[in-house]
Amino acid sequence: MIKTLDYTTHSKIEAEIRISGSKSESNRALILQKLFPNLTIENLSDSDDTHHLQNALSSEKETIDIGHAGTAMRFLTAFFASIEGKTTILTGSERMQERPIQILVDALRELGADIEYVNREGYPPLKITGKKLTQTKVSLDANISSQYISALLLMAPSLENGLQITLKGHLTSLPYIQMTLALLQQIGVQTSFIDQIIEVQPLKNSSQIIHIEPDWSSASYFYSWVALHANSSIFLQGFKANSLQGDHVVAEIYKSFGVETIFSNAGILIQKNSKESSVDPYDSSIVLNLNQAPDIAQTIAVTCLGLGIKTQLTGLHTLKIKETDRLTALKTELEKLGAKVEITEDSLTLITPKSLNQNTIVATYNDHRMAMAFAPLSSIIPLQIENPEVVTKSYKMFWEDLNKLIC
Repeated sequence: MIKTLDYTTHSKIEAEIRISGSKSESNRALILQKLFPNLTIENLSDSDDTHHLQNALSSEKETIDIGHAGTAMRFLTAFFASIEGKTTILTGSERMQERPIQILVDALRELGADIEYVNREGYPPLKITGKKLTQTKVSLDANISSQYISALLLMAPSLENGLQITLKGHLTSLPYIQMTLALLQQIGVQTSFIDQIIEVQPLKNSSQIIHIEPDWSSASYFYSWVALHANSSIFLQGFKANSLQGDHVVAEIYKSFGVETIFSNAGILIQKNSKESSVDPYDSSIVLNLNQAPDIAQTIAVTCLGLGIKTQLTGLHTLKIKETDRLTALKTELEKLGAKVEITEDSLTLITPKSLNQNTIVATYNDHRMAMAFAPLSSIIPLQIENPEVVTKSYKMFWEDLNKLIC
């Protein structure tokens, strides 16, 4: 299926949108609720990934297939490893079986977990035989997916003696680790994070309410739209200035593109303000290190393409093990539109063309963020999105909400 988008004739846009709860917060909260059943969750994400995790946690089957849900794979590996007497075969899509998990498995084995690889060493599917984990210390590289670390942290308060994690090297995606720790503290877990050593104390019970903030990653696509469309203003309900989510840096980053964020008790108003811009479209360049917020790299790259801003994005090494190799996918699709792109293992350099190729078919590679990141370009050129339904992985109502911008 191909979706044709052409919003170029709409000169002024004002809209109010409510985005569902953060997928990242929701998935962490669901693991904690399973470990501490008296917890209550409000404003849960309606994403496919969160539904996959919910279904897996309630399933009585021995084999659990979580599809493309990478977060679920990591979190459930640690969760099932700590559930005594339960044997689980944890598998996923073809792409999921290409995404490495050995670092997490090695860490869990160091704690005493019983995990076997069903097919290929280092990759799902996994056979997990749950047992009581009595070891209290583990170390692993910090320059890896933060989901490995969060998977251990979420399991930690259910262990009899808690857990100490030593992180080696430079930290990647630190805000996601901080999000996990903040949620643990919110439900009453005592934690500390000093000199790259994280300690989590055991917790017997909790009856707190966890309210999930709307998803800042999803908000980034509307920031892109406003940056590209000078007459836009969009109100996004429920967002807060003191967010747990690392991707809230999108509000600061998009000041460079002239997008102003006005916070209120009800949410945020985002609008184009030329006085805010620190770069001149079609005559400038920008350099950003996205080590702490790699999920918004695709959105920023497409925004810069649309504005004609030469761009260098670094800190992107985790993008190669996402739903697709996002660096290679971005290079391919940006070049279809006329750009010149160079990539390394952890960076992307974009040289923008004088004009964009219209009616290009953008491939999405079973990656929700490819579809949503490119969609705002339709405010300046007509284009087509292949397999648009992939957005439901994180943002089920994306196309419906996008349509609100033109009604």
